[in-house]
Amino acid sequence: MIRKAEARDLDAVNDLLGQVLRVHHEGRPDLFRPEGKKYSDEELLGIFADPLTPVFVYEECDRVLGYAFCVLQKQESLSLMPLKTLYIDDLCVDEKARGRHVGKALFEYVREFAREQGCYNITLHVWECNPGAMSFYRSLGMLPQYTSMEMLCQ
Repeated sequence: MIRKAEARDLDAVNDLLGQVLRVHHEGRPDLFRPEGKKYSDEELLGIFADPLTPVFVYEECDRVLGYAFCVLQKQESLSLMPLKTLYIDDLCVDEKARGRHVGKALFEYVREFAREQGCYNITLHVWECNPGAMSFYRSLGMLPQYTSMEMLCQ
């Protein structure tokens, strides 16, 4: 079952956020700490409650196996066409549940939600140090929109 995140999901979501942090730390220890929290519980509850930042969880047998943090955005400027985007800020599947199509189910749910909200597209960022995620998103039909580049100053 996929549903909106609730206060009762805090522990599970925090655990999954920790799994994401570990993957990022392993890939980029120069940028990501080995431990920590992306959000306080209070911040998470605020995100869960905000209609512009829906968080969806995949639940099976009363256990959260994955989540998708989303942000509804509007783009409009003198040079860009006005459009509504659903940005996936974070999508995680519990490492013990990977390969069971939980991520695909979450993505499809988010895609239908975006359509219902009148979104033009779905966007996300994926770290180069996470080839598994890059492959997963490509398998869903996502294509690069632009490339962000860096040069270390050391």
